[in-house]
Amino acid sequence: MRFTRIMPAALLAAAAVLTAATAPNWLATVSLNGTGHRIGNPAAKVKLTEYVSYTCPHCADFNREAEGALQMGYLAPGKVNVEVRHLIRDPIDLTVAVLAHCGPASRFPQNHSAFMSGQSKWIGPLTSATNAQKQRWIAPGAAGRKAIASDFGFYPIMERRGYSRAEVDRCLADDALVKQLAEESDKDWGKPGITGTPAFAINGVVMPGTHTWPVLSRQLDDFLRQNGS
Repeated sequence: MRFTRIMPAALLAAAAVLTAATAPNWLATVSLNGTGHRIGNPAAKVKLTEYVSYTCPHCADFNREAEGALQMGYLAPGKVNVEVRHLIRDPIDLTVAVLAHCGPASRFPQNHSAFMSGQSKWIGPLTSATNAQKQRWIAPGAAGRKAIASDFGFYPIMERRGYSRAEVDRCLADDALVKQLAEESDKDWGKPGITGTPAFAINGVVMPGTHTWPVLSRQLDDFLRQNGS
């Protein structure tokens, strides 16, 4: 009798382990859409687009508030696919976007998180820099981006992410990516309903006035109910 009582539990435990081992890791499922990164289940019925800027304090606030809840409650179960797109506001923002793209697409989510979560620590020079420093930031090409990376401490951030200085410099010198980021950002800024950052669209519908996680999470839940998810 003891064997027959234990066996179902053992089978259930084994099944749970097998399911966990074979279930897709949606948090690590990343693909490119132009300069946007799509994260999560590509077949999810609800698709969220985040339009963000790395020098936007409200974007950092949103990331701090939403990151864990969005990942665990929506991305990991495969219910929602998230695309992160860049609304470029200034040369510093552009430089961070270039660095977030450094390496294969699979590295983007952690690069993005590192810069967003650490914004309050690195953003200081934006208001405290001398005029001479600011002039260095607008130097043409990679020279300006390297000056920004140096003054804002981006090299150590990337080194902690496993990048060498040479790798970072190669990424900063990617003029083709810079051009593409600027062009796609201009197009996204022109979309009806997008007036600032952060901004959000669900299944292609811009959510005007949505800037916080409590509001966005309710809207996601509404779309999930409508789609039977």
